[in-house]
Amino acid sequence: MTDEISHYPRRVVSLQPSVTAIIAEIGELEKLVACTKYCLDIYPQLKDSTRLIVADSWTVGSEEIMAASPDLVIASVPYQENAVVEILKAGVSFLGLAPHSLADIYRDIASIAGVLGAARRGDLVIENMQAGIREVREKVAGRRRPKVYCEEWGKPLIASQEWVAELVEAAGGEFVGTPGANTTAEDVQRADPEVIIASWCGAGDRVPLEKIVAKRSWENLRAVAKQNVFCIRDEYLNTPAPTLLHGLRALAGVIQPEVFAFAPGARRMSAIAK
Repeated sequence: MTDEISHYPRRVVSLQPSVTAIIAEIGELEKLVACTKYCLDIYPQLKDSTRLIVADSWTVGSEEIMAASPDLVIASVPYQENAVVEILKAGVSFLGLAPHSLADIYRDIASIAGVLGAARRGDLVIENMQAGIREVREKVAGRRRPKVYCEEWGKPLIASQEWVAELVEAAGGEFVGTPGANTTAEDVQRADPEVIIASWCGAGDRVPLEKIVAKRSWENLRAVAKQNVFCIRDEYLNTPAPTLLHGLRALAGVIQPEVFAFAPGARRMSAIAK
């Protein structure tokens, strides 16, 4: 039996929270020997483990990674090319991911599960994600779709990624703007969305909603008038992994409140700062 499984990696370094989330969902967390501090936001229990905590994929150096003696390193863009070259020179396998859409995320789950010898569990995780999205989509079928502006960064303004736009659609909304593209406060004013969502990378649930509305002169927007301005936790929308189901539930609760309950991970703007 040992010979049959020996070709699968046994010491994995994850340089992205999404990678760690996928590894956990397919039941292979015992193979994780190092991860980034941002992975701890999703799995706080890793803080009490003996795993090495390394820098993120953009800043980590090859020496830091190789200290974990890995036989596989998995990262998602952006990552340092120099570090990747050094990893490969050392004879360590590297799996690089670059997801944009939900379809890309499903492929990433299948790729990670396959390389770790957990292909069937990966299929089940994908099926569960698809079923969860389908369930929400069916509940909002035929309902009026409010215009939703969702951003992943505020300086400059950057609209959320394509997979978030797909989740907004599944949750019963109409995504405003071009996914992943820079935009301006004036463009958002012209679109006059009915719901505004801020989910800034690395900010958790700490986006200062009242301040950005005031600073961008958005007081007269429909979303602001109805206090339909929300922060959704960063890791719920910006982590391309099965954890996106949490983000979908949070989106559904703010986009179609007549159908879905207000979900954990969402926070409503209280008042505009003067």
